Amino acid sequence: MTKRNGTRRAARHAWCAAVVVGPVLLAGCGGGGDGNDIPPTATGTLEELAAQAHCEPKLQTEAQELRQANCATADGRYVLATFATDRGQREWINEANDYGGSYLVGRRWVAVSDAAVIAALRGRLGGTVETASPHHSGSGGDGGNEAGHSGHPGS
Repeated sequence: MTKRNGTRRAARHAWCAAVVVGPVLLAGCGGGGDGNDIPPTATGTLEELAAQAHCEPKLQTEAQELRQANCATADGRYVLATFATDRGQREWINEANDYGGSYLVGRRWVAVSDAAVIAALRGRLGGTVETASPHHSGSGGDGGNEAGHSGHPGS
Protein backbone atom coordinates (compact mmCIF):
# COMPACT_ATOMS: atom_id res chain seq x y z
CA MET A 1 0.00 0.00 0.00
CA THR A 2 1.64 3.22 -1.16
CA LYS A 3 0.58 6.68 -0.04
CA ARG A 4 1.53 9.85 -1.81
CA ASN A 5 5.09 10.60 -0.77
CA GLY A 6 4.56 14.37 -0.65
CA THR A 7 1.76 14.17 1.90
CA ARG A 8 3.58 11.62 4.05
CA ARG A 9 6.84 13.57 3.87
CA ALA A 10 5.09 16.85 4.76
CA ALA A 11 3.31 15.14 7.67
CA ARG A 12 6.57 13.63 8.91
CA HIS A 13 8.32 17.01 8.76
CA ALA A 14 5.39 18.71 10.45
CA TRP A 15 5.41 16.24 13.30
CA CYS A 16 9.15 16.40 13.73
CA ALA A 17 8.67 20.12 14.32
CA ALA A 18 5.75 19.50 16.69
CA VAL A 19 7.74 16.94 18.69
CA VAL A 20 10.64 19.36 19.07
CA VAL A 21 8.26 22.10 20.21
CA GLY A 22 6.34 19.68 22.48
CA PRO A 23 8.12 20.45 25.76
CA VAL A 24 7.62 24.17 25.14
CA LEU A 25 3.93 23.53 24.48
CA LEU A 26 3.55 21.76 27.80
CA ALA A 27 5.16 24.66 29.65
CA GLY A 28 2.79 27.22 28.13
CA CYS A 29 -0.53 26.09 29.61
CA GLY A 30 -3.15 28.68 30.39
CA GLY A 31 -6.68 28.80 31.67
CA GLY A 32 -9.88 29.63 29.85
CA GLY A 33 -12.06 27.61 27.53
CA ASP A 34 -14.20 25.66 29.97
CA GLY A 35 -16.15 24.08 27.10
CA ASN A 36 -19.50 25.70 27.89
CA ASP A 37 -19.54 28.24 25.05
CA ILE A 38 -18.30 26.35 21.99
CA PRO A 39 -18.78 28.37 18.79
CA PRO A 40 -19.58 26.80 15.42
CA THR A 41 -16.50 25.23 13.84
CA ALA A 42 -14.40 27.88 12.13
CA THR A 43 -13.43 27.70 8.47
CA GLY A 44 -10.95 29.57 6.33
CA THR A 45 -7.32 29.88 5.39
CA LEU A 46 -4.52 29.40 7.87
CA GLU A 47 -4.29 33.17 8.30
CA GLU A 48 -8.05 33.54 8.82
CA LEU A 49 -8.10 30.76 11.41
CA ALA A 50 -5.07 32.25 13.19
CA ALA A 51 -6.81 35.64 13.31
CA GLN A 52 -9.91 34.06 14.88
CA ALA A 53 -7.62 32.39 17.43
CA HIS A 54 -5.87 35.72 18.17
CA CYS A 55 -2.52 34.47 16.89
CA GLU A 56 0.06 35.86 14.48
CA PRO A 57 1.12 32.66 12.68
CA LYS A 58 4.79 31.91 12.09
CA LEU A 59 4.65 29.87 8.88
CA GLN A 60 6.73 26.67 9.02
CA THR A 61 5.46 24.60 6.09
CA GLU A 62 4.16 25.92 2.78
CA ALA A 63 3.19 23.06 0.46
CA GLN A 64 0.34 22.49 -1.96
CA GLU A 65 -1.34 19.95 0.34
CA LEU A 66 -0.30 21.36 3.74
CA ARG A 67 0.31 24.75 5.36
CA GLN A 68 1.54 24.79 8.93
CA ALA A 69 2.39 27.55 11.39
CA ASN A 70 3.44 27.89 15.01
CA CYS A 71 1.20 30.11 17.13
CA ALA A 72 1.46 31.59 20.58
CA THR A 73 -1.29 33.27 22.57
CA ALA A 74 -1.86 34.07 26.22
CA ASP A 75 -3.26 30.52 26.51
CA GLY A 76 -0.03 28.88 25.28
CA ARG A 77 1.70 27.65 22.15
CA TYR A 78 0.27 25.40 19.46
CA VAL A 79 0.73 24.23 15.90
CA LEU A 80 -1.98 25.15 13.38
CA ALA A 81 -2.18 23.27 10.08
CA THR A 82 -4.52 23.54 7.10
CA PHE A 83 -4.99 20.96 4.34
CA ALA A 84 -5.98 20.99 0.69
CA THR A 85 -8.13 17.85 1.05
CA ASP A 86 -10.08 15.97 3.72
CA ARG A 87 -8.09 12.84 2.88
CA GLY A 88 -4.77 14.66 3.37
CA GLN A 89 -5.98 15.91 6.74
CA ARG A 90 -7.04 12.43 7.90
CA GLU A 91 -3.75 10.87 6.76
CA TRP A 92 -1.84 13.56 8.65
CA ILE A 93 -3.88 13.03 11.82
CA ASN A 94 -3.51 9.24 11.58
CA GLU A 95 0.26 9.54 11.29
CA ALA A 96 0.43 12.22 13.98
CA ASN A 97 -1.49 10.01 16.42
CA ASP A 98 1.73 8.00 16.85
CA TYR A 99 3.11 10.97 18.79
CA GLY A 100 0.14 11.35 21.14
CA GLY A 101 -1.24 14.72 22.16
CA SER A 102 -4.46 16.67 21.85
CA TYR A 103 -5.88 17.83 18.54
CA LEU A 104 -8.57 20.37 17.78
CA VAL A 105 -10.04 19.30 14.45
CA GLY A 106 -12.12 21.33 12.03
CA ARG A 107 -12.88 21.01 8.33
CA ARG A 108 -9.45 20.81 6.69
CA TRP A 109 -7.59 22.22 9.69
CA VAL A 110 -6.01 20.94 12.91
CA ALA A 111 -4.50 22.61 15.95
CA VAL A 112 -2.09 20.59 18.12
CA SER A 113 -1.03 21.30 21.70
CA ASP A 114 -1.63 20.11 25.23
CA ALA A 115 -5.17 19.62 26.50
CA ALA A 116 -5.44 22.96 28.33
CA VAL A 117 -4.41 25.01 25.29
CA ILE A 118 -6.73 23.01 23.04
CA ALA A 119 -9.64 23.61 25.43
CA ALA A 120 -9.04 27.36 25.36
CA LEU A 121 -8.60 27.38 21.58
CA ARG A 122 -11.84 25.46 21.12
CA GLY A 123 -13.64 28.39 22.74
CA ARG A 124 -12.53 30.53 19.77
CA LEU A 125 -12.49 28.07 16.84
CA GLY A 126 -15.05 25.42 17.77
CA GLY A 127 -14.14 22.03 16.36
CA THR A 128 -13.83 18.55 17.80
CA VAL A 129 -11.19 17.46 20.29
CA GLU A 130 -9.27 14.24 19.56
CA THR A 131 -6.72 12.77 21.94
CA ALA A 132 -4.10 10.18 21.05
CA SER A 133 -1.85 8.03 23.18
CA PRO A 134 1.81 8.15 22.19
CA HIS A 135 3.40 5.21 20.37
CA HIS A 136 0.26 3.26 19.47
CA SER A 137 0.54 0.68 16.73
CA GLY A 138 0.41 2.51 13.42
CA SER A 139 -0.73 -0.51 11.42
CA GLY A 140 -4.46 -0.40 12.12
CA GLY A 141 -5.04 3.29 12.58
CA ASP A 142 -6.94 3.13 15.84
CA GLY A 143 -5.30 0.56 18.06
CA GLY A 144 -3.32 1.11 21.20
CA ASN A 145 -1.51 -2.22 21.01
CA GLU A 146 2.16 -2.09 21.99
CA ALA A 147 2.75 -5.83 21.47
CA GLY A 148 6.00 -6.36 19.65
CA HIS A 149 6.97 -2.68 20.00
CA SER A 150 10.45 -2.27 21.37
CA GLY A 151 13.09 0.40 21.50
CA HIS A 152 11.40 2.56 24.12
CA PRO A 153 12.17 2.13 27.80
CA GLY A 154 9.19 1.35 30.00
CA SER A 155 7.59 4.28 31.72
